[in-house]
Amino acid sequence: MMMPSIFGENLFNDWMDFSFPDIDKKLYGKRADRMMKTDVKETEHGYEVAIDLPGFKKDEVKAELKDGYLTISAARGLDKDEQDKNGTYIRRERYAGNMSRSFYVGEDITETDIHAKFENGILMLDIPKKEEKKPVDEKRYVTIEG
Repeated sequence: MMMPSIFGENLFNDWMDFSFPDIDKKLYGKRADRMMKTDVKETEHGYEVAIDLPGFKKDEVKAELKDGYLTISAARGLDKDEQDKNGTYIRRERYAGNMSRSFYVGEDITETDIHAKFENGILMLDIPKKEEKKPVDEKRYVTIEG
């Protein structure tokens, strides 16, 4: 089936190239639209992490803590044979598939330390800072007989 050129691979990017550089592609490659865009802010007591997950539902997002790494994963599938009430899709640009991203948070952090909230397509995480345990100087004396 012939498609008009308006349905090219970069529908919106082609129109905007004249005035806006394609910064995301330079930073993340051609899969930039599938990247979990993340902001990390350091506070006095910890870190505030905001991860953009537009279009995902709460039950499609998981957070796992293992060996000091916090892994955020999201999965969503689309039925390719699905039809809407008025016909078949010609083009789908919304992401369907799996994505994940890991952050090192330290081995002293537990699941109960991290507070997460998912609202309006944004996963907000509060991760506390744990003070490093400084080794205590143990004085070891040798017993002197005599």
